[in-house]
Amino acid sequence: MKHELALEISRMTEAAALAAYNWLGRGNKNRADEAAVETMRAVMNEVNFRGEIVIGEGEIDEAPMLYIGEKVGSGQGAEVDIAVDPIDGTRMTAMGQNNAVSVIAVSEKGGLLKAPDMYMEKLAVGPQAKGVIDLNLPLLDNLKAIAKELDKSLNKLTVVTLAKPRHSEMIRQMQSAGIKVFALPDGDVAASVLTCIPESEVDVMYCIGGAPEGVISAAVIRALRGDLHGRLMLRTEAKGDTPENRKAADKEQSRCAEMGVTPGKIFPLPELVKTDNVLFSATGITKGDLLEGVVRKGMMATTETLLIRGKSRTIRRINSTHYLERKSKKLHKHIL
Repeated sequence: MKHELALEISRMTEAAALAAYNWLGRGNKNRADEAAVETMRAVMNEVNFRGEIVIGEGEIDEAPMLYIGEKVGSGQGAEVDIAVDPIDGTRMTAMGQNNAVSVIAVSEKGGLLKAPDMYMEKLAVGPQAKGVIDLNLPLLDNLKAIAKELDKSLNKLTVVTLAKPRHSEMIRQMQSAGIKVFALPDGDVAASVLTCIPESEVDVMYCIGGAPEGVISAAVIRALRGDLHGRLMLRTEAKGDTPENRKAADKEQSRCAEMGVTPGKIFPLPELVKTDNVLFSATGITKGDLLEGVVRKGMMATTETLLIRGKSRTIRRINSTHYLERKSKKLHKHIL
C-alpha cells in the first residue's frame, strides 16, 4: 500500500475524533458514535481505494456502525480490508474521561480476520515476550511465563485490563499474586499498543472486549512485532447465561457459521492478521496514556495521531492544526 494512502488513513481518524469531540462530556455515547461514524464514512468515500469493512464496531452497544461488508472509498485504486472503531471508548467520550481514541487498521485484500461484531478474549504482549503466550493456558500461567521471559518477578509485572464485572475475579487473583493491574473503563486498543511502546511500563494487556478492537489491536501489534492471541466468545460466555444473552449468542453462532469462523477457537496473531502490509492510525479524542486529545479554540483545533506502517515498521506521531471553517460541507454537520 502506498505512502499516500497512509496519510489518507490518518485523515479518517482525525475527522472522526474531531466529530466525537463535539459530544465530549455530554452523556450520550450513541450520539458521539453516530457523529464519528458518519464523519469517518464521508472521508473514506473521498479516498481513492476500494475498501471493505471486514469487522466493524456497533452491534454490541446497539450503536450506529460502519457495518461488516460495507464497501467504502471512491471505487478506484487498491482493494483493501478494513477493521474500524470510530470511537474506542464511547463511554469515556460521553463522560469526558481519558484514553478515548478513534482507530482504524487497513491491510491488503484478505489480510484481516473477517468475523462478527461479538466478544473476544485477548492477550497481548510486546516484542520481548513474543512467542511466549498461549490462551489455552490459565492467565496466571501466561503471566508467569511472560515475567520469566522478561526477566522480571511477578510483582514487577504491569498488566492493563478493563474495569468490567467479568474481570473482577481475575483482577483479584492477579493482585493477590502481587501483579500491578491498571483497570481502565474502556479502550483496549490503546492499551494493546502500550505493550509495544518502549517508554511505556505496560507489559501485558488482557481483557474480554470487542472483536473489532481485537483485530485492530492485532494489526498494530503485528506491525510493532509484538504478539497477540484472540478467542471469539459468545455473549453467554462473556456476560452470563440470560434469555437476552442466549438470543444474542444464537445470532452470533449463526453469523460465525456464515463467515466460516468458530466461537471458542484461539486465533494466533498470523491468523488474525495475515500480512505485514498493514496501516494503523489512532487519533486521540481525549488525553490519554498513548495520545493527546483534541484541543479546540474557536474555529481552530489540534489533534495528535499515531500512524504506523507495518511493512516498513515506520512509526509517526502527527500533530495537526485544523482550521475548521475550511472543512468540506460533508464534515461541517458534526465538526462545527
